[in-house]
Amino acid sequence: MFSKSKINEPGPKADDAPKSAAADASSSAPRPQSDFKASPPKAKPPASVLSPDLHITGNVKTTGDIQIEGTVEGDIRAHLLTIGESATVKGEVMADDVVINGRIVGRVRGLKVRLTATARVEGDIIHKTIAIESGAHFEGSVQRQDDPLSTKGAAAAPRPAAPQQPAPQKG
Repeated sequence: MFSKSKINEPGPKADDAPKSAAADASSSAPRPQSDFKASPPKAKPPASVLSPDLHITGNVKTTGDIQIEGTVEGDIRAHLLTIGESATVKGEVMADDVVINGRIVGRVRGLKVRLTATARVEGDIIHKTIAIESGAHFEGSVQRQDDPLSTKGAAAAPRPAAPQQPAPQKG
């Protein structure tokens, strides 16, 4: 008797399962459509790459990621900046993340700055966190700041000092 009742129990459960699966399928059908619409804005575009044969004279600014393999004579602003082994940058670089494999002559500002073993940097580094691998060449000073990307604080400090100095000279 007990075996008969157990055999009978899976029968109704099997019938219930397709009904609930059909209900789940019908209720989940609109969800992927709404998720599909939300996905494209979240997709991160690939990094822009400046090839080794490219020479830029002027500033480069992007809110995205950029990989430099050529030569840039000017300032660079980006979210993630990667300087390739064959790259040379002469100017100030500023990014949330800076990975240096090549050569920079100028100031480096970044929340995270990483000098790999092939890096050659001639200039000051202002950072929140820094990593310098063995073999990297660095000439300059290193300064830690909580907000290294903010140039307003550094530029505002000398301005009030300038009017104060001429006033005593005039009087």
